[in-house]
Amino acid sequence: MAIDVKKELPQGTVEQRIVYESGNEMAAYAAHQINYHVMGYFPISPSTEVAQFLDLMKANGQHDIKLIPADGEHGSAGVCYGASAAGGRVFNATSANGYLYMLEQMPVQSGTRFPMVLNLVCRSVSGPLNIHGDHSDLYFALNTGWPILMCRDPQAVYDMNIMAIKLAEDPEVRLPVMVASDGYFTSHQKRRVMTFTHRKDVHDFIGELPPEGYAHVLDRNNPVTVGPYMNEPDYINNCYQQSMAMYRAGDVFDRIQKEYFELTGREYPILDLYKMEDAEVAVFLMNSSSEIIKDVVDQLREKGIKAGSIAPNMIRPFPAKQIAEALRNVKAVTVGDRADSYGGHGGNMTMEIKAALFTHGVKDIHVVSRIYGLGGKDFYAEDGHQMFEYALEALKAGKVEKPFDYHGHTPGDPAKAPKRVLEPMKYEDLKTGLITVSPDAATGKVNVKIPPLRSLTKKPKRIAPGHGACPGCGIFSGLELFFKGIEGDIVALFQTGCAMVVTTGFPYSAHKATYIHNLFQNGAATLSGVVEMFWERKRRGELDQYGLKDDFTFVMVTGDGGMDIGMGPAIGAALRNHKMIILEYDNEGYMNTGAQLSYSTPMGHRTSTSNVGKQQGGKMFHHKDTAQIMAATNIPYVFTGSEASPQDLVRKAAKAQWYAQNEGLVYGKILITCPLNWLSEDKDGSNIIGAAVDSCFFPLYEIERGVTTITYNPEDKNKKVPLSDWLKMMGKTKHMTRPEYDASYKEFEREVERRWGRLKARHESEYL
Repeated sequence: MAIDVKKELPQGTVEQRIVYESGNEMAAYAAHQINYHVMGYFPISPSTEVAQFLDLMKANGQHDIKLIPADGEHGSAGVCYGASAAGGRVFNATSANGYLYMLEQMPVQSGTRFPMVLNLVCRSVSGPLNIHGDHSDLYFALNTGWPILMCRDPQAVYDMNIMAIKLAEDPEVRLPVMVASDGYFTSHQKRRVMTFTHRKDVHDFIGELPPEGYAHVLDRNNPVTVGPYMNEPDYINNCYQQSMAMYRAGDVFDRIQKEYFELTGREYPILDLYKMEDAEVAVFLMNSSSEIIKDVVDQLREKGIKAGSIAPNMIRPFPAKQIAEALRNVKAVTVGDRADSYGGHGGNMTMEIKAALFTHGVKDIHVVSRIYGLGGKDFYAEDGHQMFEYALEALKAGKVEKPFDYHGHTPGDPAKAPKRVLEPMKYEDLKTGLITVSPDAATGKVNVKIPPLRSLTKKPKRIAPGHGACPGCGIFSGLELFFKGIEGDIVALFQTGCAMVVTTGFPYSAHKATYIHNLFQNGAATLSGVVEMFWERKRRGELDQYGLKDDFTFVMVTGDGGMDIGMGPAIGAALRNHKMIILEYDNEGYMNTGAQLSYSTPMGHRTSTSNVGKQQGGKMFHHKDTAQIMAATNIPYVFTGSEASPQDLVRKAAKAQWYAQNEGLVYGKILITCPLNWLSEDKDGSNIIGAAVDSCFFPLYEIERGVTTITYNPEDKNKKVPLSDWLKMMGKTKHMTRPEYDASYKEFEREVERRWGRLKARHESEYL
């Protein structure tokens, strides 16, 4: 495609500078120039970097945005709603399943007319799990009542973010606005971008906060009721007003983008039309693909084919009339959708374009629908030629032979179906009989005897070698050690996280036992369903045919922050007391998305969203004690463990199995290392975990039928070490021992000692 010199050289009336950054960086850069009041967020790939970049700038004192790490995307949406109801400027970013998790909040935000800006970095919605770019999340947004702006490249991400807040706050609109870009295409590709040099020019363009009379909850002289219960006909009137505001948003955006053009020389008409003046065949694509197709248009024009392309800069409100006018003289068009509307005979854009053509009297045109690029499948110029070929074939035949199909998929071949690589483990190998477990009626506890660990080494590993974990990762050594204490067959559910991702790359699996995956927020509920179905089918005698020699042990494995989003369902499962084990591997962060802070991250620890700089020294609040939270649900058994105390962990695993098969839910928490993000040596993992235990940061104990027992007390053995000795072993915490962060260190030290003292008191008294 020929270079448009006007777009490459500085234009407009404001001073601009050139940077070379990605789409995520430009979303964050625009947000920091706007200087929003609040960002509520939760990490999910590929949008995670937006919050990371803002946190790094915050640590260095470059903006005043209050960054609030939520317990999940639903929570982050609630944070944003509350902040916008309080009258300030609010920002967020998310992707895929994270967006769907907050989806319930989206119509509430628009229906009560509180402005904000949300960056949707588009990604495929699972299942099965895929983290790459398509528009399956975006299409869920179409009915939420948010104006939606589209970004084909990092330049557009920057520009649209600045225009979005002005659009959201316009008195004719007053709606939350979404800015959509393509995950891993636009979000991570670095491109040349022009930005405002001075923040003042950004503020002059977007204007002041909405004027007096704009309702918010902090105006004590004008109290308001937000989100009342509303009967008909009031509700339909409210929806009508919202609908009219949405349609006005199209005209308002057009006015804003013209103002922006005068300032910057960059123009964003509602439709980006390329050589459509005399086009006979056209292709409609959105975002990153829409730039590639322009090269194809040029190549076809050289062959004498009158080709053109259409790409929207805004899809809500949908530019129906403009699209109909652009296609009025076109004979055939291929509409490419990067997501399917399953069962709808075409993607969402196809359906809306067909409706637009019908509504505005454009009849003599062939419309071809193709679904393409799902799960991040690349779109090349060759694909663009094929898109035009679909339209040309329809033009030649005088009809559309196949109105709807996928483009780029591969037909299945039964001969290439995945075959079992490993034979199922033998029950006799798993049920060794070397571990004895028996309840003690006198004490009310369960006694466990385990043999020397070397005698358990012949027990088969439940996870095969060859998984993709990082060198030194403590997840699998910790899990396998725990599984040594489990006798017989298991069914395991893994929530999303490192352990799940590195063991299940299709078509291979490292799991030798039956395995299920579900999302963070619903793992415990899902396994609850499996457990209850097992017991019900067993009661009805339906499982005899499967050769089951003993009851399954059901284990949910969670980690990488899974006890943040997933805490509610886990507590629900505990209160229902299903016969299952929830095992948390705690690596102190969301490691599978790049080491962001989780609620298990200790105070002061550095992560990619709790950076260290002159304005902050790592995470600003204390870590969550999940074992104690779960103990408060009165489940029969709770424990902590570590690979640094192997006999202790195996013994607790055996006890956990007995309780899970006989009484109800068990919760266990094991601390494991993450050298990549803890900035520690691979070989030091066990030593670091041992120091965490000996410093009393991670005490080893169990709570059996409500009675707490410390199973290893470093003070009694004269092995207790200062907290600073443990912190010095990891690069992520070395800063905490420096004088400038002494206040944070002392606060962390006080909290560790307080929790240890409380635990000792509970150990001394069965009533605490």
